[in-house]
Amino acid sequence: MSTPSFRDYLFAPDHPRVADIRGLDARGYAEAAKQDSFAGPMIEGWKKLYPQPFVGITSDGVRREGLFPLAQARPGEEAPTAEMVAAARKLLGAVGQGQAKKLTYAVDAPEWQSWANPEFMQHDTGLRLDELEMPVRDAALAVVEASLSAEGFELVRNLMRINGFLGDLVELPLLMNEFSYNFALYGEPSETEPWGWQIFGHHAALNCLVAGTQLVVSPVFMGAEPDMIDDGPYKGVRVFKERIALARELMAALPADLRAAATVYASMVDPAMPEGRIHAGDERHLGGCFQDNRVIPYEGIRVADMPAEARAFLDAVVDDFVAYLPAGPRAARRREIHEQYGESFFSWIGGWEGQEAFYFRLQSPVVVLELDHHTGVFLDNDEPAPFHMHTVVRTPNGNDYGRELVRQHLR
Repeated sequence: MSTPSFRDYLFAPDHPRVADIRGLDARGYAEAAKQDSFAGPMIEGWKKLYPQPFVGITSDGVRREGLFPLAQARPGEEAPTAEMVAAARKLLGAVGQGQAKKLTYAVDAPEWQSWANPEFMQHDTGLRLDELEMPVRDAALAVVEASLSAEGFELVRNLMRINGFLGDLVELPLLMNEFSYNFALYGEPSETEPWGWQIFGHHAALNCLVAGTQLVVSPVFMGAEPDMIDDGPYKGVRVFKERIALARELMAALPADLRAAATVYASMVDPAMPEGRIHAGDERHLGGCFQDNRVIPYEGIRVADMPAEARAFLDAVVDDFVAYLPAGPRAARRREIHEQYGESFFSWIGGWEGQEAFYFRLQSPVVVLELDHHTGVFLDNDEPAPFHMHTVVRTPNGNDYGRELVRQHLR
């Protein structure tokens, strides 16, 4: 089966989907999107969810306590706190007084929960990178770089570059460009007190909290439409190819009965799905923006029931998901996830062979990992395709945004 090309699904330049918003920047489209038949209902639905008091994602509506103790990180699992603090202080030294006021929030501010992944800007939190002078913009990105692994920062930058590539493809560069993202700081940069940062925009959103030597980067949303750049200065960039291949290998390694049990719906749009299972923007994934208090019941099969070969592929999927973390926190997160394998569930929607589109979720008391193939938004494929995907990382039971660590610190 040949791999479908995203270029087969480009809108004609005069198609209303792109022609009607051509020339709008993020602020102009923020107003126009409220009247859009696709974006408008999503915006109205999300208004009901933010702001709400934070509880955290749970499997049954009851938050489980004691999973995330505030403590010194174990040896070898420490965050690069000094480097993060130095980068944040350099940023604060580069902004003007008015910018600093807009950039910074309290460490427990509700604005943490204002992030979103669409191209329209529903909440103007922090500073907009494409409106900043280059030294300030670079200083903001240096905070991100200091907090992530080298490959993690490169992935974030490649998602931003793909966004710029898409904006050029559909002639909407003011709306979608390499720097059409918001950045904010929370708390005072410190090597001992909790503080953090947030970056969000189209297909890239990360929330990072550091408390002494402990680091939490969650929620994380990473996606791409398309999944590659085939022209221009960044030609050859491609994202999530290995993760998708590993997921298919995991399904292939399951015995037929376990594979069937893991597959909760055979089709990406399945008549057996209950009303509301597919969201206009999120489609099948459940942990997206404004879902901070969602109840997500466990589905599929227990990880403990997987044969060793399949579990090895699952380990590789987990490693790929958390590769954005620097070495110490990555080791801590991997350990945290593995320790809960006895209470972890793996579920699947769709096919798994060839180029079939799919969704999967790994869920436990300490993590939700999702990958979902999507229909087109700025491409016109009306079926989920491998060249448009969303991935989500959540820390349930109250530690998204490192909120449980902050709660314990303030207490």
